[in-house]
Amino acid sequence: MTIELYAYTCGCLTIPHGFLLERADGWITVPIPAYVIVHPRGKVLFDSGLNLCTQSAPAPYIGPIGVRFTTFHFQPGEEIGARLRAMAIAPEDITCVINSHLHYDHSGGNAQLPNADVLVQRPEWEHAMALPDDDPGYRRVDFDTGQRVCCIDGEHDVFGDGSVVCLPTYGHTPGHQSLRVRTATAEFVLCGDACYLRQSLEQLHLPGVMADREATLAALERFRAMQAAGARIMFGHDPEFWKTVPQGPQRLG
Repeated sequence: MTIELYAYTCGCLTIPHGFLLERADGWITVPIPAYVIVHPRGKVLFDSGLNLCTQSAPAPYIGPIGVRFTTFHFQPGEEIGARLRAMAIAPEDITCVINSHLHYDHSGGNAQLPNADVLVQRPEWEHAMALPDDDPGYRRVDFDTGQRVCCIDGEHDVFGDGSVVCLPTYGHTPGHQSLRVRTATAEFVLCGDACYLRQSLEQLHLPGVMADREATLAALERFRAMQAAGARIMFGHDPEFWKTVPQGPQRLG
């Protein structure tokens, strides 16, 4: 059985550095990643990047608070639908999108995947649905799309064979999850926002924005243990790290 893993960057954001690292000053421009996993039983996406409208008119979408803290660098051709088509994968062929969480830079492309179920941790879904429409991190138009939502609780084996497993890594948000992918040659941990930067893992330097400090630290400790056991950690928004990551159609692993 062959499991294929591909990575993409789908635009960038400039945000306060302190969001990613406590007490950091200034601003940082970070990549927005997404991944495709090709399994014999289906094509799955992990995170979907930004909403198409932010290529041309981000202000009405992100709102006045978001505009103060975010600059979008997102061009036509960088959206997840275009990334897939460039690999000869139709967006309609994606059977499931696994959202690490429902912030706008991770679920903004969900609507481009019309046949995909949405797989999300139950605490994340319940938290997002309870927020007001003008919350700066969650935009309901991104995740409340009419797609079938499958809420899970804790660890979840997507295909039942151990190759693609959702790992609860609560902390960044109340229901954040990461993804472990085992190919024929390597094990990858797709962190999402549970570990933004390599520095976070190496120094246990926590982010400036998180829902649960202790849970965030526990996730980093878990990643350290997995790395020590041989897994490759795919940092969520590390600009230097992502300069080294092969982009689809080049396969990871």
